[in-house]
Amino acid sequence: MDADLESMDRDALVAEVQRLRAGIRKHRDASGHELCWFHPELWALLPEPHDRDIAVPPWPQFMRGCVRYRQSLDDQAGGAPVHDKDFDG
Repeated sequence: MDADLESMDRDALVAEVQRLRAGIRKHRDASGHELCWFHPELWALLPEPHDRDIAVPPWPQFMRGCVRYRQSLDDQAGGAPVHDKDFDG
């Protein structure tokens, strides 16, 4: 799956690491409502194509997952500032 890395020279590997780090930082630095979105840009950093035919849970199960995710933010980042704005989408 990662055989492309074996053919890269040092400069190409450094450039690849920088590209991947930039993508991870963009995702990491998301805040507010951006935390809950589908992220094909992040997945596109991988060399293999992404099948966009994803499975989406029905609304009740999906919303339970959203609530659990938000609860995990309280547990893991309880001191984070509050983004008290409605989604403007």
